[in-house]
Amino acid sequence: MLTRIDHIGIACFDLDKTVEFYRATYGFEVYHSEINEEQGVREAMLRINGTDDGGATYLQLLEPVREDSPVGKWLAKNGEGVHHVAFGTADVDADAADIRDKGVRVLYEEPRRGSMGSRITFLHPKDCHGILTELVTSAPPAPSDPPGGHPAP
Repeated sequence: MLTRIDHIGIACFDLDKTVEFYRATYGFEVYHSEINEEQGVREAMLRINGTDDGGATYLQLLEPVREDSPVGKWLAKNGEGVHHVAFGTADVDADAADIRDKGVRVLYEEPRRGSMGSRITFLHPKDCHGILTELVTSAPPAPSDPPGGHPAP
C-alpha cells in the first residue's frame, strides 16, 4: 500500500546552484547527498517534512554525471524541471507486482538500489498519464538515525 509522497525528483544542470536556490528561496537544507553510479546521477535530498508513517517527504535534486544516464537524456530533451514523482511503500516488490497485474508497465524486473539505501522501481509514464512514477521502500533506519530517515553524510 502506498503510504506517502516520498519525493519529487527535479532534474537540473548544476546541482550546487539548484541547491542554493532552494536554500536561499525556501530555507530547505540538504538532508542527504550522494552519487548513484548505477543511475548516473549526483543528487541532494532536501527534507521538507516528516510523515505519519515515520518517513519523510523530500525534494530530490538530480544532476547527471554522464550524458547517457536516464536523467542526462531527459535533461537534453526537456530541460530542467520535474522529472518524476515517488510514492513511499512498505513493500516495493508487492506493490510493483500488484500494479503490474493492473496493466501498468514496471520498468525494472527487480527493484534497484535508490537514495539512502532504499529499494526502488519505476512505472512507465505512458501508463501513468505522462508522469514517470517511482515506488520507494526506505532502508530501515539505523538505531542512531533521527526520525524520518538517514542524516546527511
